[in-house]
Amino acid sequence: MQEIGTIISTLEGPNSNQFSFVIKETKSGIPVHKGQFVQLETEEGLMIARVSEIIKTNRYFMRAESVREFERNGRTLPDMFPVDRWEYLVADAVSLGIFSDGKQQRISFPPSPGQKVFEADENILSKFLGLDENGINIGKISFHKLDVRLNMTKMFQKHAAILAISGAGKSYLASDLIEEILDRSEELGRPAIIAMDPHGEYIGFGDDENYITRTKIFNEKNISISASKLSATNLAELIPQMSSVQRRELSSIINQLREKKSSYTLEDLINEVCESKIDSRTSSALASWLTDLNSTGLFSNIDSPSVEELAKPGQLSIFDLSEFVHLKNRQIILTYFARKLFEARRKDSIPPFILFVEEAHQFAPGGELEEHAVSRPVIEQIAREGRKFNACLVLISQRPKRLSTTALSQCNTHIILRVTNPMDIQHIEDSSEGITADIVDMIPGLKVGEALIVGEAVNYPLLVKIRERRSKKLEKGMKFEEALRKFKERKILEAKDLDSFM
Repeated sequence: MQEIGTIISTLEGPNSNQFSFVIKETKSGIPVHKGQFVQLETEEGLMIARVSEIIKTNRYFMRAESVREFERNGRTLPDMFPVDRWEYLVADAVSLGIFSDGKQQRISFPPSPGQKVFEADENILSKFLGLDENGINIGKISFHKLDVRLNMTKMFQKHAAILAISGAGKSYLASDLIEEILDRSEELGRPAIIAMDPHGEYIGFGDDENYITRTKIFNEKNISISASKLSATNLAELIPQMSSVQRRELSSIINQLREKKSSYTLEDLINEVCESKIDSRTSSALASWLTDLNSTGLFSNIDSPSVEELAKPGQLSIFDLSEFVHLKNRQIILTYFARKLFEARRKDSIPPFILFVEEAHQFAPGGELEEHAVSRPVIEQIAREGRKFNACLVLISQRPKRLSTTALSQCNTHIILRVTNPMDIQHIEDSSEGITADIVDMIPGLKVGEALIVGEAVNYPLLVKIRERRSKKLEKGMKFEEALRKFKERKILEAKDLDSFM
């Protein structure tokens, strides 16, 4: 282990929570970086700490009036004094815990000034952080060569959230997670994976020779909801303005229709409502709402895909929602299939699953928008109760502030990429367990490919360099410049065709 510094006395410490050390110069360059883990021997045992800040100082430049007076004659301080000999680096470090006999302990006594600080040993650091050699590998700890292998139970059972601005790498990271699950050995167990994909971010899995046999893609051509399998309660979830009296009347009508037909369409149900003898105002309202649902084109007399087709161990099922223009249609699809998955999992009729929800703030919004989202209740229910049945959620959002507080607060692991909006950062700080002020300060400055992991999956916050993905990236859409070029080419071709016609 390389020695990297010596603890010094300051006005604040060292104390049991933090300490500072002078960084030792080496021929290979600066051996310490912000976010790096270090260790030192103390009276209580081996202390692990994280560098929270690095300060460069020089005694010759500490007094502004002295610098001004010396340089009034036109000469600089380096011309008059050996300034470079008095420049040095000081690192502030946050004490995390004591590691002794393979166990972690709280720190109750500070280290002493003069003690040597060393680079953290990777084997010890892996155990201290709670990494799992059989876990899913998402990259390496920044400034260390240690793979970040996260225990799958800790990561997913109590749900996870991936939070970042647009373009920071949310979907890229989610693809890494999906790859790790799909490539996991059968002996270790592989859950079913279902992805709600509003923008076609994950369809590349279905075109990749390594994953094509384990990927199913469902889109506007093969997604349909069986009207005859919808109860009045199911319909009330899709029509939140329906009252309990109206739901009771609709339930009676559905029972009567089922006695006549084992399979029927939504149009059949609308006709049955119109012909029923219930109050005309109730009949009119129900018929109007059902007609509105029927106009989406999502309903027929069959369910596609079936729950059994969706949830298979080691299979990725992608709902490609990019061709569904209206948000309500997307919400209806998520509501229906997420509800069926959750109910099947409660009965243990399908394997444990992980549901990835892209643009989660659109499906489970918070605040004033929440009453308009029919999919919010099912997401919140899975978030609250899913861990008891191994029905897991991964919520992916670029606007944490607009995401349901109930859903986000149940995600015990947060993977945070670059976020710049102050309200979003404050929301993350309020809802993320174990996050500290120095970690929050790092969030706006994260580069593409860097992430902070906090919460259940790790014992302490981690700065990670995300690994390169193995799967094929095949997004729908095109670059701005390419879209301009294609538009221009099309207009020129149309003009030529018009000239030929004339």
